[in-house]
Amino acid sequence: MNREAIEAFAAESRGGARLLGLDLGTKTIGLALSDVQRRIASPLETIRRVKFTPDAAALSAVAVKHAVGGLVIGLPLNMDGSEGPRVQSTRAFVRNLKPILPLPVLFWDERLSTAAVTRTLLEADASRARRGELVDKLAAAYILQGCLDVLDGLREDGDDSSEW
Repeated sequence: MNREAIEAFAAESRGGARLLGLDLGTKTIGLALSDVQRRIASPLETIRRVKFTPDAAALSAVAVKHAVGGLVIGLPLNMDGSEGPRVQSTRAFVRNLKPILPLPVLFWDERLSTAAVTRTLLEADASRARRGELVDKLAAAYILQGCLDVLDGLREDGDDSSEW
């Protein structure tokens, strides 16, 4: 993601508020939450997708409950960086979500996030059932942590980011 988009997102999202990371799948939405200092991402939960309206209501409830100031949404780019049907679906979901949950949104490249998380779970000898329970929210945490690390790097570069 480009620096300007990240800086704009950091400026738009409420300082001192948590960020919510989303890994949008066709059957589930993995959620992760940052701490208020926006340094650490923690897996939160996995929402089983039903239809847009109940999915949006569930996301809105989580955002309100945790005083979320912005959304970091995994963008499922193709391996060559091009945008395919899954990216179009993700962007459409966010377009429809904006009127219901009017928070700043940053799309984050999610390539290989699920593979990295699955590999870690396999190394931890997690059962197939346990991996199924954890993979989506851990992928969301992986995506969100990538964003938080870049935000932290911008802070260290001396940018005026006391609001982040």
